[in-house]
Amino acid sequence: MTLIYGHRGAKGEAPENTLASFEQCLKHGVRRCELDLHLSKDGELMVIHDPTLKRTTDRRGKVIEHTAADLMTYDARKGGPGWLQPCPIPRLEELFEKCNFEHWQLEVKSASRTRAASTVLAIREMAERHGLMDKVTVTSSSREVLKAALELTPDLSRGLVAEYAWLDPIKVAQSYGCDLLALNWTLCTPERLAKAQRQGLHVSVWTVNEPALMRRLADFGVDSLITDFPGLATATLGNG
Repeated sequence: MTLIYGHRGAKGEAPENTLASFEQCLKHGVRRCELDLHLSKDGELMVIHDPTLKRTTDRRGKVIEHTAADLMTYDARKGGPGWLQPCPIPRLEELFEKCNFEHWQLEVKSASRTRAASTVLAIREMAERHGLMDKVTVTSSSREVLKAALELTPDLSRGLVAEYAWLDPIKVAQSYGCDLLALNWTLCTPERLAKAQRQGLHVSVWTVNEPALMRRLADFGVDSLITDFPGLATATLGNG
């Protein structure tokens, strides 16, 4: 059975990476999610996709230039589906406290060596504190992040995010001891899928929003798909 992950919560239905979006995902009975993390100025894990505030809030500047306390007052509704109430940028801690997901794909964007190190260590500390060590996979397309995770937090599950096929994604995933491969769906051929699964990788494909494509990838046998529309995916594939 193909599992469903809500992309940034339920990005197609509510403002991405906000509490409202993750609650919307859970409302559909989808208990797996994918989200993006950046550190605040004071080292807090903030749930936001871009390194800057411009696209999703009415603010300027980089996430890393603002404190967590300030970031939590910024409204992140901009550019998403219409939403009546303000949607602050959440801290990861808030989602861990309020949302009961079975599994979290926590994507860490590319970072300098020191920032990669502090990010994976912060994730591990928080996952342990909340009893979620076995429910979290740190994913990234950045070798710096995966290397830091392998060396500093080897007991946390790792996943490679692969958008392009110029390097063999399966080989790269294995070199960092990953157990998950998050593949851009355009890279998901039956051959690559079978090879990855033979080597013990859970293959999660993104971002899959068309019912026909959901069915086709499920027929291929992907382990999970990441979608902006978890309700539609549940209705299409008949599962949560």
